[in-house]
Amino acid sequence: MAKVTVSLDAELVVEVMVLAGVGSPQDAVELVVRDYIARGHRTEARVAERDDALRAVDAKPRDPEG
Repeated sequence: MAKVTVSLDAELVVEVMVLAGVGSPQDAVELVVRDYIARGHRTEARVAERDDALRAVDAKPRDPEG
């Protein structure tokens, strides 16, 4: 996999290291990025499920009114 080098504020990276509970700046930032991506995928899955459920409701024939 290709690697990218990014410059970040040291205080920001230290805070991420503390919150992630890791001793390596590289590992801490990688964990945050992977978590962000995973959250995005979970959100996409929930939205797709909701949309599928709405489509299923709309596809059912309606009872004649009145």
